[in-house]
Amino acid sequence: MADSWATSAELRDFQRSLDLHVDVRAGSRGAGAALIRSLRDAVRTGRLAPGARLPSSRALAADLGVARNTVADAYAELVAEGWLTARQGSGTRVAARSEPRRAGAAAQVQPPPRHALDRRATYNLLPGAPDAARFPRAAWAAATRRALTAAPSAAFGHQGPGGRVELRRALAGYLARARGVYAEPERIVVCSGFTSGLRLLAEVLRAEGARRVAVEPYGLGLHRRLLADTGLRTVPLPYDDEGIATAALPATGAGAVLLTPAHQFPTGVPLAPERRAAAVDWARATGGVVLDDDYDGEFRYDRQPVGALQSLDPEHVAHLGTVSKSLSPALRLGWMVLPERLLRAVHEVQALSRTPPGVVDQLTLAEFVESGGYDRHVRAARQRYRRRRDRLVAELARRAPRVTVTGIAAGLHAVVRLPPGTERRVLARAAREGLAVARMGAYQYGNAAWEEGGDFTAPAPAGEEPGPQGEALVVGYGAPPDHLYPGALAALCRVLEAET
Repeated sequence: MADSWATSAELRDFQRSLDLHVDVRAGSRGAGAALIRSLRDAVRTGRLAPGARLPSSRALAADLGVARNTVADAYAELVAEGWLTARQGSGTRVAARSEPRRAGAAAQVQPPPRHALDRRATYNLLPGAPDAARFPRAAWAAATRRALTAAPSAAFGHQGPGGRVELRRALAGYLARARGVYAEPERIVVCSGFTSGLRLLAEVLRAEGARRVAVEPYGLGLHRRLLADTGLRTVPLPYDDEGIATAALPATGAGAVLLTPAHQFPTGVPLAPERRAAAVDWARATGGVVLDDDYDGEFRYDRQPVGALQSLDPEHVAHLGTVSKSLSPALRLGWMVLPERLLRAVHEVQALSRTPPGVVDQLTLAEFVESGGYDRHVRAARQRYRRRRDRLVAELARRAPRVTVTGIAAGLHAVVRLPPGTERRVLARAAREGLAVARMGAYQYGNAAWEEGGDFTAPAPAGEEPGPQGEALVVGYGAPPDHLYPGALAALCRVLEAET
């Protein structure tokens, strides 16, 4: 770009502009024609997005080494053709247009991604996601300002193990009060979400000699893959009408067990008291560790939430929590409350991993918890998701009485059991309705979609037998914003009315 500017206003105009690459090799028709062709192609292929502001004619001319009138004339031509717009005070911008056609699109079409959410779906009823539109932006911004004002200068230097002390103290009080967790600040390790914490624990367990981890027969394949990547073998526990059979733990030869006791994902069943006790008894007898994933622990609608499993034996249970459902997965904030014997090893592994959450987000969450903002937000979210679940249950009972909603009134999803032989048709019709909804069998241990990247919305592969849960959908009611939820629910009812 040019090294000098006519006016400071011109410099500010350039700094607000795009760093634009265009080819103006003149050829036989001159630099102006080449510039028009290059800009037109940039808009057509999407390199210049609708609404993007172009450099001023003076700035672009200086950059390209052409006369300013050449650029001005090119802009005027493209405005006349409808490719650009020019308004006083707004500069020259790319005109609003329909989705651009990518160069070579016909020859480069890729198959749709095997991701849980098909981006083409109109309605997202996949489980596990909160309503992103309800993130408390104003309250979070205010907490950030207060936290930054109060933070010591040392907070912005190199950090010690475990996370900021302000957040560990705030979490210790909150977890003891809301989840019944025995949580001294020194036992808390702040991490970058649940999977980050699970990876840290897996590496420590492997280093201490563990070879196997018992897991639930239904769950997220990402967790199994993560454990396998650290050299641990996973062993599924039996399952019956009362949930996970933890009494079978001694036969697995495992050194640890991963459980979602508050609200098992995705079956929606809590771990019964005697089975919670059996898991802790096994850990005491063998020196093993129970990994207590507090999934949906804060979202119980029919009664007070059951306390966290960790409270039964803090020396043999590692409690893992996160704000991914209560606030947002984008924050990448989670925590572990650890048995004392694991603390030093986890600190050492975390120091080597170099993936701690950002200090500003830690300080903000600490302030948000201490000020009561987190409690208020969770209470409001609990009421909102309860109303959504109640509406789902009532609408299905009225319009599709042959299906059954199972699982406790908790969390951000419900299990919808289908009549035998209807699942494939239901999923096909859901796809035609633009509805993203998951099938239960995709979460079963050993199925193809268990692994990360699996397509939870696709029908079961030929030859796959229904698992203990039978043919069922896992319907998430958390993700749609308020204005889309009625349409999503109506689409689900149309699918189930027609096919069941």
